[in-house]
Amino acid sequence: MVRLKCVCAIAFLFILSASSAQTAQDVWDKVTGKPATPPPYIVPPPVTPATPAPAHHAKSAPKPEPTPQELVEYIRGKLLTLSASDSINDYLDVTFDPKTTALTITQPSGHCDQFMNALDSGSLAWDIFDPGDQHNSREELLRLTVTSQSGKIARTCYDKENHEDKTITTNRARFLFSMRKVEQFPGFQDKITKAVKKLIVDSGGAEGKELF
Repeated sequence: MVRLKCVCAIAFLFILSASSAQTAQDVWDKVTGKPATPPPYIVPPPVTPATPAPAHHAKSAPKPEPTPQELVEYIRGKLLTLSASDSINDYLDVTFDPKTTALTITQPSGHCDQFMNALDSGSLAWDIFDPGDQHNSREELLRLTVTSQSGKIARTCYDKENHEDKTITTNRARFLFSMRKVEQFPGFQDKITKAVKKLIVDSGGAEGKELF
């Protein structure tokens, strides 16, 4: 009987001890706000950075084509600015008649009407022209020659008294520039070629095509 009481007492003490331990654990949790033994730390998966959307660059508007009037002013300006200065081949004035498409160039000896609507824009050719002779030397000129369409007159020239010069070849238009002055403007030939071609086409002339 005494042995049974001892066993019961030991069992009671064990239960009381376990209960006290659990109570102490609860008190610890309430004071600290977290369990005495934290759960194992879980590593979050890596975050893949979002790929930025490609930047959209606004396309620049295409450069507007020059108007016929702008082409005339450009060509006129170059003819006068880069004119020869030998008192023979000088360009004194340049005008344009949109009705007849005649580009009239006035020189000391008279004037020539060059009809842009009669020309072939695919026939432009450049060469260096020496206007001097055995008695007089003159500055070299850069010459642009444009052939007319078949059966059409490219130019008509007149003297100071406005009499037609029958010795002039009428199936070619010619434009002269001082070689010395042109050399100061890199890319001049390409620019004037484009301007003259476009003015010819805009005036009703033939649009030249590359055959080869």
